[in-house]
Amino acid sequence: MPYDDLRSYLDALDQQGQLLHVEEQVDPEPDLGAAANAANRLGEQAPALYFDNVTGFEHPRIALNAHGSWANHAIAFDLPPNTSTRGQVEEFIRRWENFPAPVERRDDPPWAENSVSSSDVNLFDVLPLFRLNDGDGGFYLDKAAVVSRDPDDPENFDKQNVGTYRMEVKGTNRLGLQPVPMHDIALHLNAAEQRGEDLPVAVTLGNEPVISVVAGTPLGYEQSEYEMAGALRGSPEPITKAPLTGLDVPWGSEVVLEGVIEGRQREIEGPFGEFTGHYSGGRSMTVLRVDRISYRTSPVFESLYLGMPWTEVDYLIGPATCVPLYQQLRADFPEVQAVNAMYTHGLLAIVSTRKRYGGFARSVGLRTMTTPHGLGYCKMVIVVDEDVDPFNLPQVMWALSTKVNAASDLVNLPNMSVLELDPGSQPPGVTNKLVIDATTPVAPDDRGRYGQPVTDLPETGAWIDKLSSMIAERANENR
Repeated sequence: MPYDDLRSYLDALDQQGQLLHVEEQVDPEPDLGAAANAANRLGEQAPALYFDNVTGFEHPRIALNAHGSWANHAIAFDLPPNTSTRGQVEEFIRRWENFPAPVERRDDPPWAENSVSSSDVNLFDVLPLFRLNDGDGGFYLDKAAVVSRDPDDPENFDKQNVGTYRMEVKGTNRLGLQPVPMHDIALHLNAAEQRGEDLPVAVTLGNEPVISVVAGTPLGYEQSEYEMAGALRGSPEPITKAPLTGLDVPWGSEVVLEGVIEGRQREIEGPFGEFTGHYSGGRSMTVLRVDRISYRTSPVFESLYLGMPWTEVDYLIGPATCVPLYQQLRADFPEVQAVNAMYTHGLLAIVSTRKRYGGFARSVGLRTMTTPHGLGYCKMVIVVDEDVDPFNLPQVMWALSTKVNAASDLVNLPNMSVLELDPGSQPPGVTNKLVIDATTPVAPDDRGRYGQPVTDLPETGAWIDKLSSMIAERANENR
């Protein structure tokens, strides 16, 4: 059963033993960031965290690490918590085929219970703000869904974007927002500034879990995130109109901020501990003026810890990066078997493929870098044979160690685009990209001496099932 709001998702996590309620009183800094950081070090079954006793706040309700394990990610998609990583990606691909799914428009959203506007707007009155890392330049909203429309085609529902962008709190009604040039909101902002206008936006916090995933998914410009969320949920995404901007926003959000990104206004924003595992430094970024806040009574404030991988963001956007790349590559190269782009939001991607002819694998690698996501990410692409599972790193390391000759299997592409947050780019936003061909050469490529590969015995599959059952029976006996 899909979840229509964050609270029902947290209840489901609790019922599955995947929500840890921290009852003791803690300090907002460093305890909240440190606790979220620690949860990420507990492994692939780590729980979400819930705090309601935090020094300095009246009646805080703070959720952290909601997507921060494969078990939690599975529950978000109404799958068994023990679903494998590969199994979750495959189910993601299967549901993707249901796109576009219809939306469901609802009235009376729960976030309409309370509102303030104009001079009464004060973010600090509504949100229990805290820093995540000690080097952050301020308080950040980092798990919100930001909604904007194409100013040149505002009635086109498909060109309405729902994306996740970091936002630094700059004052009672001001946020600094980073619109990465490769993302749709940057296109919307550029169009608005060309017209000499501000860009209306709605920022929604505390959303149902699938829209949080879709907001970080690299869709096409005219692919609706709400219609994709419906496909992935297996049920129409409930949305409603925001009262000030008229933008379509999730029905079940905890808090909705409405306002504008002020045209041609920039201020220093940062530093921030980013998904790359490095602080990004201070940069001149856009300014978002908040003109209205709508919120549920005693809203749940959801935040996302980022830092040295793996953290919650890697679980949140891992499959959501793999699947669009897989779909886009398959459109041109049906030989592609699987894509693993879970590492640092796809700065590294591993692609398995069959080959039509010699040199084919390198063409697949180059195409990966020219997908909508690959243009700004996909700094390195490793291409492996179809019998190598890109999600099985020992197999990938085997392919790298036995199939690669540095003299001929590396394709170095100078002066390519990458997002500015990549700490290795020089200047920021420009880098060399690398394709590593770790496949077996096929005609007319006759390099190397590759004999008959060793494969699993025909009976291996049955024995895997038998031994797994024996292990499970022994575990039950020892309980």
